[in-house]
Amino acid sequence: MKKKRTCSYCGRDENQVGFLITGVEANICDDCARQAYDIVKEADKSLAVHRHAENRIDLQQVPKPKEIKAYLDQYIIGQDAAKQYLSVSVYNHYKRLAQKEKMDESDVEIEKSNIIMVGSTGTGKTLLARTIARLLQVPFTIVDATVFTEAGYVGEDVESILSRLLQVAEFDVERAQRGIVFVDEIDKIARKQDNPSITRDVSGEGVQQGLLKLLEGSVVNVPPKGGRKHPDQDYIHVDTRNILFICGGAFDGIEKKIAQRLNTHTVGYNSVQNAKKIDAANLMQYIQPQDLKSFGLIPEIIGRLPVLTYLQPLDRNALRQILTQPKNAIVKQYAKLFDMDGIELTFEDSALDYIVDKAVEYKLGARGLRSIVESIMMDAMYELPSAEDKIFVVTEEYAKQQFDKANAIL
Repeated sequence: MKKKRTCSYCGRDENQVGFLITGVEANICDDCARQAYDIVKEADKSLAVHRHAENRIDLQQVPKPKEIKAYLDQYIIGQDAAKQYLSVSVYNHYKRLAQKEKMDESDVEIEKSNIIMVGSTGTGKTLLARTIARLLQVPFTIVDATVFTEAGYVGEDVESILSRLLQVAEFDVERAQRGIVFVDEIDKIARKQDNPSITRDVSGEGVQQGLLKLLEGSVVNVPPKGGRKHPDQDYIHVDTRNILFICGGAFDGIEKKIAQRLNTHTVGYNSVQNAKKIDAANLMQYIQPQDLKSFGLIPEIIGRLPVLTYLQPLDRNALRQILTQPKNAIVKQYAKLFDMDGIELTFEDSALDYIVDKAVEYKLGARGLRSIVESIMMDAMYELPSAEDKIFVVTEEYAKQQFDKANAIL
């Protein structure tokens, strides 16, 4: 006799139900399947409410602009103007998010203010972004503009910026839509020449045009794994209206554009007086949006980056402070490396001054400091872990000898 099939959940046989869904070792009737579906729907709703509560911004717990700047001061020397702009923009971003949650029709809608930071290499643009990322409660990612090309050409689409933000947000779209993106090396996608030509500028102006919709705020189709789009792919829809974009670039040579603009004023007594006030050694402080246009950024992208700030070039005094003062100063990092082998490392002041002199000579900013210290310390890092000496002092004479030796090899 054939055994009757029954529902593994309610126990009714197949004659008492509409139909049975048969599994490998169990069955479920249509009534139990509907109930299971309702339970899953309710669970999804409560999970969404819980997730929304987790993502809610509490302004009381958000660090104020002065607190954000004080945190940045621990790691970055100087650059007070850039720190102030960045602190205010990040705090206002939190306030926008908090306002969106409880906004009614009568409320004024606060627009986002994307930022562009201009400063020569090694002045701390990327470090500012990395440091502030550790403090934030919203997803934050750093992307490099040099890898992007216009859609249809070899390289990455600009939409892959958002796929990286999604990865940081663990593919929680709601969290990603409240994030902050730092686009580094924005100057590398400048238009190659002022006059439009027949050939397409696929890694320059083409990328800028692709960035427009992201910066402005629109719903973008994002490939989940990044890379190129293709027709059969499933996309994640991301709304960029609440994503804050911070762009940074060295804009090497923009000083010539600034000097050109400052020197094209009308002739007269006032123009002579103004010329005397101009600090020729630091023209970056006079930067204006029209200088970015002269450099090669299209007007549409400049309009979508309303906050323009600059980073001061690092002078001798700032480089000396960077070596020793910040929480993760270069000298402290090497002292920690030697301390892990039980060796006490110290630098004489004259040796530090020599390192700074070389960094000023090379004009590589703070990055130059690390490469110089690395070349000086290489032999010591090789020899000392196996030696019995537990104290090592870096003198000016030793620093000169090791640096000259490294340069001779190069």
